Amino acid sequence: MKSNILIIGAGFAGVWSALSAARLLDQAQRDDLSISVLAPQPELRIRPRFYEADAHSLKAPVGELFDAVGVRFITGNAEAIDAAGRSVSYTDVDGQRQQIAYDRLILAAGSQVARPAIPGLAEHAFDVDQMESAVKLEQHLLGLAALPASPARNTVVVCGGGFTGIETATEIPVRLRAILGSDIEVRVLVIDRGTRVGAALGAGITPSIVAASAQAGAEWLTGTSVVAVDAGGVTLDSGEYIASKTVIWTAGVKASPLTAQVAGERDNLGRLKVDDHLKVIGQEHIYATGDTAWAAVDDLGNHALMTCQHAIPMGRHSGNNAMADLLGVAPVIYRQPKYVTCLDLGEWGAAFSEGWERELKLQGQEGKELKRQINGVWIYPPAADRALALAAADPLIAIV
Repeated sequence: MKSNILIIGAGFAGVWSALSAARLLDQAQRDDLSISVLAPQPELRIRPRFYEADAHSLKAPVGELFDAVGVRFITGNAEAIDAAGRSVSYTDVDGQRQQIAYDRLILAAGSQVARPAIPGLAEHAFDVDQMESAVKLEQHLLGLAALPASPARNTVVVCGGGFTGIETATEIPVRLRAILGSDIEVRVLVIDRGTRVGAALGAGITPSIVAASAQAGAEWLTGTSVVAVDAGGVTLDSGEYIASKTVIWTAGVKASPLTAQVAGERDNLGRLKVDDHLKVIGQEHIYATGDTAWAAVDDLGNHALMTCQHAIPMGRHSGNNAMADLLGVAPVIYRQPKYVTCLDLGEWGAAFSEGWERELKLQGQEGKELKRQINGVWIYPPAADRALALAAADPLIAIV
């Protein structure tokens, strides 16, 4: 039986782990090793774009790509990791419990929105975290057209003023007017615990966020928290009640629950701490990558964020290093010292910054052109061409 690298997840880190492992195996010209990807569907869902309309279309099939590079795809939902027995149990498309063995495991199961125990939040708030939830929000927005005009119908409350909250808040007015009519007065409220607008993203980008929010008509209530949600709106910690038919939760994420099944240290988001090669510290056969890994990006104390900007290069390294482990060749140290931010800001444009201090470089429509390039081209997987796909998976490619 062939030794097998099993990758859980077909997100950015999972897809690029598979391609990178296939690249090194191709170079070794060995036929005694295999690569498998276990995920619910053979597609890369473009999660960074789920704040946009038509969320159901924001995906890229990877079946032909995996076929081209010799990666086996297994449709199923991973449920249990047996680190001692080196196996993963999963439920297949027919609802049957299955098990697959591995010699090296790459945990690329991603992350999910963190929903605290706020009364009514689970029942009444939407999110744009996964495709299914983004589609549910879109169906709800379309359904608003059948309701009589009212302040509650025309008011959207976005809970959280981080990256996703800002992109959602500045995009939602355009989406609502397309549904309800261009002359509708839309009210968008961003509820954020930060002390100022855009506090989570630094002072350099703040003026752009303020300008874009003003153009979109998005109001900020800073230093404020939501303490309850019901069918008619939200209650704030001040006691104020805001009537709204649409409450969107964007405040925080946490690593996949599967990380809890792997013994190891974690950060406060549940990410497994990994070494320089993305192997889980304390584990001999398990790597974590993308949103499941707390990994150093430089030697200055900075760590990868839960973004595709970090997940793609981390995938290139984890796949390479898991295969290198089986082949008995030297692994490659993961480092990604250059950090950039490109924040979509609706019709106003976008803001592009460089460095961990987020020094503004582009804004407005100039920034928007770059954002379109990133969202529409750069983060998509390569075509199903073996040579091109394997070349693109080189962990030593210059990365942003």
